[in-house]
Amino acid sequence: MEGWRARIGFLVPPGNPTVEPEMTELAPPGVSVHFTRLTASGPAGTHKGQEERNRTQIASLDEAARLLAMVSPQVIVMAHTATSYTLGREAEASLVQRVERATGTRFVTAFGSVLAALTCLNVQRIAYATPYDATLTEQGRAHLARHGFDVVGVGRLENVRNIYEETTARAYAVGRQADRPEAQAVFLSGTGMPTLGMLQALEDDLGKPVFSAASAMMWHALRVAGVRRPVPGYGILLRQI
Repeated sequence: MEGWRARIGFLVPPGNPTVEPEMTELAPPGVSVHFTRLTASGPAGTHKGQEERNRTQIASLDEAARLLAMVSPQVIVMAHTATSYTLGREAEASLVQRVERATGTRFVTAFGSVLAALTCLNVQRIAYATPYDATLTEQGRAHLARHGFDVVGVGRLENVRNIYEETTARAYAVGRQADRPEAQAVFLSGTGMPTLGMLQALEDDLGKPVFSAASAMMWHALRVAGVRRPVPGYGILLRQI
């Protein structure tokens, strides 16, 4: 039986090519990962139209979650950080409650996973790195601040043509750019930018925790699913399951 230990479901933006391979890479033995695409129109991965795509995805989320719940996962994850920045704190909380009532399945967001990770790591001061434009980057910074965290450094990738064409090397560079001596950890937002290949290297180089939306949501999903199996090689967070 696939997923004899746990099944984890992910709701993925329609153009995102990164979530499936990264979550498959992180899944421990006995954990199966399952995916349903959200709905959006227009070009994928571009800065232009991002807010409109976010809102279209939110409108399609209930039906996508219903379909994904049919594989009986222990938890469903909304694998898109920027959706939470669009929703805001109260609307995100309402969405989580609504989906859980409708599906009978635990539902978490990528950003909610980030908050859980920051709490687990006992981090208050954050360096924040993104592949977004200036407006969405500021939305994310403000969202973190509204949850009580101090964003002491911000790094934003320049000259992004398409987030889904970004590289691990560029993720490393923007994480390093965001870091400040007073930051207790570095957080890389965005599930479309590939990050798994650089987390351990940047953490080793900076001497502080480094995690991404991708590593946070798998870490959180495993904990919710009751799988206490560390995943080494991707930073301290995934070793603390």
